[in-house]
Amino acid sequence: MENTQQKIVRFDLFERVVHWTVAISFVYVALSGLALWSPKLYWLAGLLGGGETIRAWHPWAGVAFSVALLLMFSRWASQMMLDADDRRWLIKSYKYAMHDEEGLPRAGRFNAGQKMMFWLQSICCLILLLSGLVLWFPESMSRGLRLTAILAHPLAALFSLGLIIIHLYMATIATPGSLRSMVHGWVTPGWAKTHHWKWFRKISDN
Repeated sequence: MENTQQKIVRFDLFERVVHWTVAISFVYVALSGLALWSPKLYWLAGLLGGGETIRAWHPWAGVAFSVALLLMFSRWASQMMLDADDRRWLIKSYKYAMHDEEGLPRAGRFNAGQKMMFWLQSICCLILLLSGLVLWFPESMSRGLRLTAILAHPLAALFSLGLIIIHLYMATIATPGSLRSMVHGWVTPGWAKTHHWKWFRKISDN
């Protein structure tokens, strides 16, 4: 059994604070947005202070989510570029979801699935922010923009929610130890070698 006293820093305090700020603001935006979107889900408003409260706070929470994601983007974007190994990894990504990493190209600090999640979520956030601004100030927008926003905002939100569900599965059930790294900031050498070998080799050589 591996000695858990051996620790490798995976995420520093700034990265963890930003990540959890993104996560918490997303949960609020998602739940309040669902309550405002469908009458069948309006009961969620009661959990968040009532309809008037969520109508006032939903857009501001969306701004907080966008700002936090922008901070995350500024820190991680340069590390999220896909390389040749990442493209091969994506072709065989089903093996990763099935807990079988044998034959997969070795990953750096982030694997190809995490990189795709990052870029897709960033695109969704941009769409949500722009369409949300249109819906926030409809009197200042053209009819065409309002109609586009009415369609784009919920579609982007649902797609983003689907990505988060996948992210939660991959960070807990599919890859035990991932959640700990974002809570405590560290992983064991064995975990690093198994899941992010190129990253482990790089930090070991420094």
